[in-house]
Amino acid sequence: MTETGLQHGSEHADAAAAVDLLGMLAYAALSSFFRLSADAAVAASLPDKVALAEMAVAHYGHYRRLLGRLEELNADPNAAMQPFVQALDAFHASTRPADWLEGLVKAYVGDGFSADFYRTIADLVDPQTQALVNQVLADTDHSDFVIPRVREAIVADPPVAGRLTLWARRLVGEALGQVQRIAAEREPLARLLGGGDSSQPGKVGRMFARLADAHSRRMAALGLTRPERRAASSGASRALQTIRSRGKGRSRPANAE
Repeated sequence: MTETGLQHGSEHADAAAAVDLLGMLAYAALSSFFRLSADAAVAASLPDKVALAEMAVAHYGHYRRLLGRLEELNADPNAAMQPFVQALDAFHASTRPADWLEGLVKAYVGDGFSADFYRTIADLVDPQTQALVNQVLADTDHSDFVIPRVREAIVADPPVAGRLTLWARRLVGEALGQVQRIAAEREPLARLLGGGDSSQPGKVGRMFARLADAHSRRMAALGLTRPERRAASSGASRALQTIRSRGKGRSRPANAE
């Protein structure tokens, strides 16, 4: 294959990975809109109803912006989202909150951890897509709403902290499982994450550390037990290493001999 052909193939793979990322995020934003709208309808107080409704509207706005970028890349938005519907729906079905507090923790810890993972992928795509993804994710922080309510609940009933800590760990575990499933099924994403720079052996380790640190900060902000850094990063490390190994296995063309 000529150098021009290799470059064209690389650009096509990069574009396919960007479309996958945008499709996954767009459906995630749409799912958040549905979930927060439902939560707003059953919120106990009017201020909570208003806050959750505003969050839902913001997520729908993110969805529209992501669809706009997909259209700029000449991708069909519905086709881009469809591969991720089953995995994301399965995540939400397996992490259905048992009560209001679990719903709050899911909105903050679960969505926050997923956002960190999306940022990790965004670092590897084209600058325009990366900028949009980072703008969208920066506007999904629910800390001002969630943190005081969870802390107040823990003060009123201290044993609830243990239950919510276990719930937060389950959320992260389920999220990692779905990420691995998606990467196994989506070759562009697996190749993207499998094509790390071998000249920077510490880059992946720093990536894991950032994920673990951000998760620990969220747990601490809620007043929940902070996981040890090594334990918190091990799950993310295993997931990304699995994805990277799959991607590297796919990155070599069949006629490369």
